[in-house]
Amino acid sequence: MPVSHDLYQDLHYPREIVQQRRQHDKDLDRLLDDYTDIDNQVLAAEAISAGNFEDDDLRRLKERRLSIKFMIERQLERKA
Repeated sequence: MPVSHDLYQDLHYPREIVQQRRQHDKDLDRLLDDYTDIDNQVLAAEAISAGNFEDDDLRRLKERRLSIKFMIERQLERKA
């Protein structure tokens, strides 16, 4: 069964801090929304494929999710 990644654990920032910063940073807010959207797409794609194979579309979704996570990290570091 596909499971969503814990973004906050990956970021090494408490959820409360990220949510507080998101209220004052429109770019961070947009990136977090983008991450949630792409993560949901990955979960749906994984559920459909049932883990039988890693097709190109799923791989691209995962790469996009990782890219957005890196952008979130940079945005958090920039405003730290």
